[in-house]
Amino acid sequence: MFADQRQDGRIDPAEIHDILRNDRRRKVLKYLKQRLEPVSLRALSEQIAEWEASESPAPRNLRQSVYNSLHQTHLPKLDAADIVDYDRNRKRIALNDRAREVDVYLDVVTWFGITWSTYYRTLGVVALSTVMLGAMGVPLIGQLEPLFSATVFLFVYALSTIYQLWSRRWFYLRALVNPE
Repeated sequence: MFADQRQDGRIDPAEIHDILRNDRRRKVLKYLKQRLEPVSLRALSEQIAEWEASESPAPRNLRQSVYNSLHQTHLPKLDAADIVDYDRNRKRIALNDRAREVDVYLDVVTWFGITWSTYYRTLGVVALSTVMLGAMGVPLIGQLEPLFSATVFLFVYALSTIYQLWSRRWFYLRALVNPE
């Protein structure tokens, strides 16, 4: 079913939107992104139930409901789309390499609710403005050396990049752990 919708070996964006339309499927991907090894259906369902109930442990009936919906509906759909590998017999789930195509649609914003491109663009404009105003001798900012200001902003860029790479580390670590 899903294979017919693929163009150039990539997952069709309409299929990705259909998959991400459901909150539980998004939570499945969020949880799996934090793990390098396959996880059990029980651990996955318990965590999602805790997120939904905002309490730990979640009520038993909610844990059971999440378990059943993941097993019967959500994980088979993610497996059919080649986003996760779901072993129905062993009830083990792991992200598939194709999950990278979906991640673009999940991680489009920072913790502050803006996209990373907007964050870097704004940081660049502020950095350039600060350095230029400092070089022109504008009061307060002109007291700072332009080289010092540029160094501070480069340091902020470096920290931001390290944070962004760290938050997406599962891409790189999975490739090292499972080089297929």
